[in-house]
Amino acid sequence: MPKAFILFLTIAIGTWMADQSIKMLFVHGYYWESRCISLELHYNKGVAFSMFAFLGPYLKWIQVVLIAGIAIYAFLQGFFQKYALPLGLLLGAATSNLYDRFVHEGVVDYVAWHCWFDFAVFNYADVMIDIAIVWILLLTYFDNSKEAPAP
Repeated sequence: MPKAFILFLTIAIGTWMADQSIKMLFVHGYYWESRCISLELHYNKGVAFSMFAFLGPYLKWIQVVLIAGIAIYAFLQGFFQKYALPLGLLLGAATSNLYDRFVHEGVVDYVAWHCWFDFAVFNYADVMIDIAIVWILLLTYFDNSKEAPAP
């Protein structure tokens, strides 16, 4: 098995385990509040900013297809070699949120920002997905190995 794929699996499993461990604290009652941030349990039935919550139980199956599609595409295109770390973060976090949909009927969110404006409630996996996407975009943008387009 190639080193990049082992690295991908290690990061994906580690991200999944870290996210699920944090979420269990909140599912079992952990709560903390300050002036700007509350750490409190919320179940998000939609995706970012609760969009598509109207899809109900179909949303998790749509996400299964999307996550599987991303994984298959990344594998077939050989992206695991170049993007092992960010793909591990992305797919580990995505599957953790998907797991919540099957077990808790919604994604377990717990970080609520409420200073100056109310922001969406989010979790560790959401942050890892954002970091992974930015990381992949930066790697793609600064990739010097591509040939310049023919005039």
